[in-house]
Amino acid sequence: MTAHGHKPVGPPIHGMAARFEDASALTAAARAARLEGYARMDAYSPFPIHEMDEALGIRRSILPFLVLAAGIAGCVGGFGMQWWMSVVDYPLNIAGKPLVSWPQWVPVAFETTVLLSALTAAFGMFALNGFPMPYHPMFNVKGFDRVTTDAFFLCIEADDPQFDVTQTAKFLQGLGALEVSEVVH
Repeated sequence: MTAHGHKPVGPPIHGMAARFEDASALTAAARAARLEGYARMDAYSPFPIHEMDEALGIRRSILPFLVLAAGIAGCVGGFGMQWWMSVVDYPLNIAGKPLVSWPQWVPVAFETTVLLSALTAAFGMFALNGFPMPYHPMFNVKGFDRVTTDAFFLCIEADDPQFDVTQTAKFLQGLGALEVSEVVH
C-alpha cells in the first residue's frame, strides 16, 4: 500500500518459477519445497514424471469415483428405461413372453453404462483440470516454450501462505535452479 492507501500499480504476481537441469533435479526440488512447507506449487516437464505427484503432495483424483457412479447410474438407467417402456408405458404381450425379460435389455444397459462413464470421464477431466485454459501465466516465463522439449520448471504460486518474493527466490536458487524468475499475470 502507498501512503494514500492505494495498491501499487503493476502486474500481479502469479508466483516464482525456477528452471532445472533434468527430471531428477526437478523432483528433488519439489520434494525440498514440500519439506520446506510450500503447498501451492506445480511442476512442468516434457514428459510424465511418476514420482512428481507424491513430491508435490497431490492427492488422488476423485474422477474414478465419479466415473464409477456414472457407470452405475447408466446401467440402472438403461435397465430402468427399458423396464418402464416394456412394463408400464407400452406393455405388449408377444407370444405369451413375460413383460420383464431382462436378458434382452443387457446390450442397451451396457451401452448406457459406457456412454455415461465416458462422458463423465471426459467432461470430469476438463472440469477438474480447469480447462479450457487457453492462457496461463507460465507462458510469460522466459524459456517456458521449451517445456515441451527439454525444459523442467517448478512454480511456487503466490497464493501459498509461505510465499515471499525474495525468500522464495533465494530458496529456489539454493535448490540448484538454472534460473529463477517472477511469473506475472
